[in-house]
Amino acid sequence: MEIPLFPLRTVLFPGGPLPLRIFESRYIDMISRCMKDESPFGVVLIREGQEDGPATTYEVGTLATITDWYQGSDGLLGVTAAGAQRFRLLSGRQQADGLNIGKVEVIEPEPAITLPAEYASLEKILEGVLDDLGRLYESLDRSFDDAVWVSYRLVEILPIQLEQKQEFLESNDTL
Repeated sequence: MEIPLFPLRTVLFPGGPLPLRIFESRYIDMISRCMKDESPFGVVLIREGQEDGPATTYEVGTLATITDWYQGSDGLLGVTAAGAQRFRLLSGRQQADGLNIGKVEVIEPEPAITLPAEYASLEKILEGVLDDLGRLYESLDRSFDDAVWVSYRLVEILPIQLEQKQEFLESNDTL
């Protein structure tokens, strides 16, 4: 499967929200195509480099689907995407317009695991935190009884290094 890639300085987890403000023409075109075709794009963490220039990325990322968009008063395109399945980047190429295209293999999602009783307090804590975070998390499908979903949300919002978040994204054992 080939998808457009969006290298960022963030880690997107399955089921998580991704707000974007888009100003580069290659990404505006990418978003337009994804919306028209109802197709995903891939979000990969930058290992070295910058978002607006050459960058090397990690090999595991997350498919993102567009859930909302708006034209900002500053003229920038605002997009909200949601994380779907994880993928492994097998190879990549760059188009003439600078957009990266990746050949990817989708990673099977972890099966839902009931949140163990000893972690039940995390449900209330996480619910309160997500409510406090506001609009971005309001539209999420919430699965507080699923340990995988809870783990992804906790790692997503904790103030830890991006490399640690990436390590968690790459793991097949979220507990």
